[in-house]
Amino acid sequence: MAHPEEHPIPTVGALIEKEGRVLLVKTTKWRGLWGVPGGKVRLGESLEEALRREVLEEVGLTLKEVRFALLQEAIWSPEFHRPAHFLLVNYFAKGEGEVRPGEEILEWAWVEAEGGLDYPLNSFTRVLLLAYLGKGGTPS
Repeated sequence: MAHPEEHPIPTVGALIEKEGRVLLVKTTKWRGLWGVPGGKVRLGESLEEALRREVLEEVGLTLKEVRFALLQEAIWSPEFHRPAHFLLVNYFAKGEGEVRPGEEILEWAWVEAEGGLDYPLNSFTRVLLLAYLGKGGTPS
């Protein structure tokens, strides 16, 4: 299995809430599964700075009330489009503005949180959404 990285890649993502709904996005990278906006942390960038930058780039929203949710680990997940080892630092946040999807976003939807469970979510987003709903969920 070829992989260029020597260490796990730190990433950030957020389940964003606005007007009682949460934002789900579908990207090319998760093989047609739905997830949350986010991406890689750059060298010298704090986790929250990375989160704010990635969300702005991917969906055009600014964030407020950012709070840590949970930490997950994706090691060679078959759901991701290539072999990778990610540390997924997950947050909850409130979104401001209107969604302006970036090039990685194929589809997006504001959904009732409970209804989000009916979407074909990647397993890591499912855990995050269950935590948001107070239904536990065991991080992988």
